[in-house]
Amino acid sequence: MRSLPWTALNLGRKLKFHQLQVFDRVLETGSLVRAANETGLTQPAVSKIVHEMEACFEGPLFVRSNRGVQPTELGELLGHRVKSLMAELRYLTDEVNAFSAGTSGHVIVGTLISASADLLPRTIALLKSQTPGVLVTVREATTAQLFPALASGDLDIVVGRLPERALPVAKAFALTHEILFNESLCVVGGKRHWTQPPERVPLAELREGAWILPVPESPSRLAAERLFHDAGLALPEDVVESLSVLTNIGLMLETPRVALMPRVAATPFVEAGLLRVLADTMPGSFGDVGYSLRSDKQPSPACERFVACLREVCGLKP
Repeated sequence: MRSLPWTALNLGRKLKFHQLQVFDRVLETGSLVRAANETGLTQPAVSKIVHEMEACFEGPLFVRSNRGVQPTELGELLGHRVKSLMAELRYLTDEVNAFSAGTSGHVIVGTLISASADLLPRTIALLKSQTPGVLVTVREATTAQLFPALASGDLDIVVGRLPERALPVAKAFALTHEILFNESLCVVGGKRHWTQPPERVPLAELREGAWILPVPESPSRLAAERLFHDAGLALPEDVVESLSVLTNIGLMLETPRVALMPRVAATPFVEAGLLRVLADTMPGSFGDVGYSLRSDKQPSPACERFVACLREVCGLKP
């Protein structure tokens, strides 16, 4: 047992940065084998590094089982800071490469349903046409998952529906939110199940059928609930809760179940002949779509390029 607390100087001498990189991969993958593959090491070498770090911090960092590894309380504490360090290393790497060539880097994008089907693909296509050497990683999740990851440096940017200013999540982290456009919701269904002419169907009539709604913790669920409330209607009774675009499209192709989707997300599937718009909502019913960045860190060069492409796709000035 250590008799004295660590100082930044003696901890820096004790730990090697490469150990932290390996620890981060084990934490992220939940597997010694996958961490070994990603770092180009053998599994015994990864296990040895983990044991060295556990000896250094005088406690277990992971709980091992036949399904992989899970962080202990000490491992989670260490992991929070290590993720920030790895993010700073990515920023440093991108800045050095950008200074040297201006054509490389890595941007990790968190996205929501409102951006994943149209806005984000068009932005990535434009970015890659200009700078093929920039690596883009896309992670789709809920707002409750994406904003903490952005604040910790695990993501560089989040693109999608912006939280309403009154919601706690809008102020919980040191983030800035930039509006790109105001979006409406529409009700859609699978085209082969809704074969009547494309006249709109009253919401009250549609409510009696089977629905897909956003999960309760999603800000878009609030927009959906407000839509029914403003129409003087209760929420549908036969509901599947999902934010998965692929799952929702699959359900609507297989069954006459309908869903509320942002117009920008539904349009590519309508144009492809998969979905049909059954009802429109009031302009702005979905809310503001935009992007979020950390307010306490300058974006990496790759992320700045991504933002410029995002704004260009939306017809806005850089």
